[in-house]
Amino acid sequence: MARWPDRPIKVIAPDQAGSGNDVYIRMIAPLLSQALNNAAIVIDNKPGAGGRIGVEAAVRSPADGYTFLVGNAGSNAINAAIYKDLRYDLERDLDPISLLVTGPNVLVVSAKALPQVSDVAGLLDTLRKRPGEINFAITAPGGSAHMMTELFKLRTGLDLVAVPYKGAPDMARALVAGEAHANFNNLSNIVGQVRTGEVRVIAVTAEARSPLVPGVRTLMEQGVADFDTLAWTALFAPRGTPQPIVEKVLAALASLRGHPGLAERVRAQGGQLLLSDSQVLRQRVNADIARWRDLASKAQITAN
Repeated sequence: MARWPDRPIKVIAPDQAGSGNDVYIRMIAPLLSQALNNAAIVIDNKPGAGGRIGVEAAVRSPADGYTFLVGNAGSNAINAAIYKDLRYDLERDLDPISLLVTGPNVLVVSAKALPQVSDVAGLLDTLRKRPGEINFAITAPGGSAHMMTELFKLRTGLDLVAVPYKGAPDMARALVAGEAHANFNNLSNIVGQVRTGEVRVIAVTAEARSPLVPGVRTLMEQGVADFDTLAWTALFAPRGTPQPIVEKVLAALASLRGHPGLAERVRAQGGQLLLSDSQVLRQRVNADIARWRDLASKAQITAN
């Protein structure tokens, strides 16, 4: 252990390449490598099943400090709330390391499909006039986009159609093409299309507005009560990873907080660099699991 790391470190990403979480870890990994004496860090994308494939691969890996997981609110909190057949326990089988990045979730509309909609009132009016016709893009049933869509339906009582796509890049393409009308998404997944004007942000889903989308009001400000969700990206390890290794990783991440340019690069992608300690991440995960379990129960959402 004293020589750790003496071979490549694998970080499993349970997302499509090009998704926000994938982009963030690829920003951080080269700098983390330098902070760990130029250790080789390999990103291993294992998307599918709402993140379950990647998470399960991480859980089943040896707890030797050579496998980590870059998880998110979907793969590492929502899944615990809705899946009854998980072959692992998110609270028991993974050690939280660090909350890396947080960012706003946003409600967006396709400029091509809904050119007249510029705020939540406009979207609600469209939903009332066209019940069952407006498509909301989601990822796998039970993913964060799906859960926010279900929460929106629960809070508004309006009829819409949830259409599943393989991942965030596919949802973005559907919105640009006008195939999907609207979508709840992590800003980092859609920031490029927002900048080009092909996708329009009409609300922030958190309790407070975000400086990353200045001038955009929250859903609650626009009349949708009790809607507060946050996107995050975090680092986990298989349960039982030696504490000295965890401490080395935490120290290396802490050294990046003042790195010139990293925070700005993360911000340009739609996030806020955090690099927290393990306890902050544990509290975030536990709170999110409780929140989504409550929603899943009220909305009778399950997935298998």
